[in-house]
Amino acid sequence: MRIGLIGFGFIGAELYRRIAADPGPGQVVFIHNRTSSRLAAIPTGLVLDDLAGAVDFAPDLIVEAAGPDVTRQHGAAFLAVADYLPLSLTALADDVLYDRLRDTAAQSGRSLLIAHGALVGLDSLIEWREMWDDVTITFRKPPASLGQGAPHPERESLLFDGSVRDAAVRYPNNVNAMVACALATIGLDRCRARLIADPAIHHLELAVETRGRDGSQLSIQRRQPAVGVSGSEMAAAAYRSILRAGGLSRPVEFL
Repeated sequence: MRIGLIGFGFIGAELYRRIAADPGPGQVVFIHNRTSSRLAAIPTGLVLDDLAGAVDFAPDLIVEAAGPDVTRQHGAAFLAVADYLPLSLTALADDVLYDRLRDTAAQSGRSLLIAHGALVGLDSLIEWREMWDDVTITFRKPPASLGQGAPHPERESLLFDGSVRDAAVRYPNNVNAMVACALATIGLDRCRARLIADPAIHHLELAVETRGRDGSQLSIQRRQPAVGVSGSEMAAAAYRSILRAGGLSRPVEFL
């Protein structure tokens, strides 16, 4: 695959390092970052200053690790020419945008790829998606991992309890795995999101609780060290999604 990378922070830089070390999944053909100085060590032929020029590199796959605005502004244009893997899934909480991306992918024969990210057990959630009645996903984070503008309480506090759609609007940099969970199960309005700030911890906790119409239940729990607003596993999870991305042709794929 010819791969374009957007964003060169912790995740983007690690993806570039992994692909360069093992070209099995393909080769990086362009890298874009808002702060160009971070790309000083990257060969100049790979640096893309303007995302409108991404098509000139003939990418097969474009990976976004730079924030939801990239998908809002360029997602449809990307899907007209390449498969698109946005890691900032909160952009997809906008139904109009999501439908436009899905329709563009169907027309172009490309795929909108939904990465599992921090959400373990995605295969099981999808397999029973028609059966689930209730799905709740809970994040517990230290205040330092909530990002700019978020509250920093001095004691454990429930910051949000409501729909995943509303959580994505209020916390666009914190709840990407919640969006993946909702899209894979009962939808953004029915899937319940809970976000807890806990200054007593230095890691991230994720829990999913589901109940099916037939009485079935599924519980998923995960704990991992925090790196910024993400978990330490995020780069590895994104790289695994890239490895699985080859040969897909349906409008929407969960990875």
